[in-house]
Amino acid sequence: MIKVLQYSFYDLIRSRWSYVYFLFYLVLGFALLFLNNSVAKSVITLMNIIIVLTPMIGTIFGVMYFYSSREFTELLLAQPIKRTTIFIGQYLGVSLSLMLSLVIGLGIPFMFYGLWQSAEMANFGLLLLSGSFLTLIFVALAYNIALSNDNKIKGFGYAILVWLFMAVIYDGMFLISLIIFEDYPLDKFTLIATMFNPIDLSRILILLKLDISALLGYTGAIFQKFFGTHAGIFSSLLVLVIWTIIPVYFIARKASKKDF
Repeated sequence: MIKVLQYSFYDLIRSRWSYVYFLFYLVLGFALLFLNNSVAKSVITLMNIIIVLTPMIGTIFGVMYFYSSREFTELLLAQPIKRTTIFIGQYLGVSLSLMLSLVIGLGIPFMFYGLWQSAEMANFGLLLLSGSFLTLIFVALAYNIALSNDNKIKGFGYAILVWLFMAVIYDGMFLISLIIFEDYPLDKFTLIATMFNPIDLSRILILLKLDISALLGYTGAIFQKFFGTHAGIFSSLLVLVIWTIIPVYFIARKASKKDF
C-alpha cells in the first residue's frame, strides 16, 4: 500500500493542477492577511472559501485521477496485490497531496506574518483540520462514485451532483423544513440533520471554536446549547472522523467485489 500511495502522491504532486491549487491558497492567504487587520476575520473569510472549494476540488480530483489512472490500475490488478491495497493506497495518495497543498499554501502566509505565536493559531489550526477532513471525505465519496460507474461522464456527473447537493441544495432543504415546521420542537432534528452534512458540520466546528454567537446561526446555537463549546467541538470532530471512515470502508468493499 505504501508504494501505491507514494506513486499516486508523487504523480499528483508533479501535476500542474496541484501547483495551481497550492498557489491559489498561497496568494489568498497573503491577500487576506494584508487586507485584514484582524486574524479572526481572515479565518472566517477562509472558512467560507474552504468549506465550499475544498470539497469541490477533492471531488473533481478524486474522480479525475481514478479514471485517468485506470489503465495503470488494471496493470496493478494483474499483479499479486490485493485490490483493497491498490485503491486505498491511491485514495490516500490523492488525499494527502491535496491536503499538503492546502496546509502549506495557507501555512506559509501565516508563518510569514509570525501568527504562529498569536492566540489565533488554534483557530487557524482547526480551520486546516476541517479542510483536511473535507478533503478526505469528498475524495472518498468521489472514489465510491467512480468505482460504481465505469462511464466517465456518469461518474463526473454524479460526483458534481453530490458536491452540489452537500454544498447548496442540502442547506436550502434544511432551511425550508425549519420554516415549515417552526411550530414544532426541532432541536434534535437540527442536530441530526447537521451531522448528515460534513460541510455544515465543519462550518459549525470552526464557529464554535471562534465563539462568535452572532454567526453561529440556529444549528450552531443548538450545538452550543446542548454540548457547550468544547464538547461541541469534540462531537463535531468525532462525527467528521466517522464521515471519513465509512466511505473508505465502502471503497475497500466495492474494490474487493468489482469485476474489472
